[in-house]
Amino acid sequence: MARILEKTVEIKSSPEKFFDLIVGKQHQVSSLCPSFIRGFELREGEMGQAGSIVLWRYVLDGEEKMMMETMESKDLENNQVTFKVLDGDLMKEYTHFSITLRVTSKEGGVGSVAHWHFKYAKIHKKVADPHSLLQFAVEISKVVDEHLSSW
Repeated sequence: MARILEKTVEIKSSPEKFFDLIVGKQHQVSSLCPSFIRGFELREGEMGQAGSIVLWRYVLDGEEKMMMETMESKDLENNQVTFKVLDGDLMKEYTHFSITLRVTSKEGGVGSVAHWHFKYAKIHKKVADPHSLLQFAVEISKVVDEHLSSW
């Protein structure tokens, strides 16, 4: 049975700038967040394009992890992207894991809102929900936003 976990993050950057860096320049995210992300490798396709496959090496809860994902869809008009996890540490605990990010303008103010949406299925009931991974996405968002805001 599919489960959903979501979180929104208010950011100062425009939706387009934030989305472009997170989705189109993933290699830069790796260099901006060395305490979170230890490596990034484009394995197949063109960076930032649907169908591309990337390998991430990251630190979560003090442990080094690996994740291979494909970009399933990318909607520039709505600043929305969906990634499907293909392999790695997450797939030891989940039979399916997808990550959707949508970035929208903040209503009545400057800045944007990044909405992270995880859809997953656990391999068994004892597997924890991925709250720490969701917080990881929030922290990455803050670092990227800080970088963009300093321009």
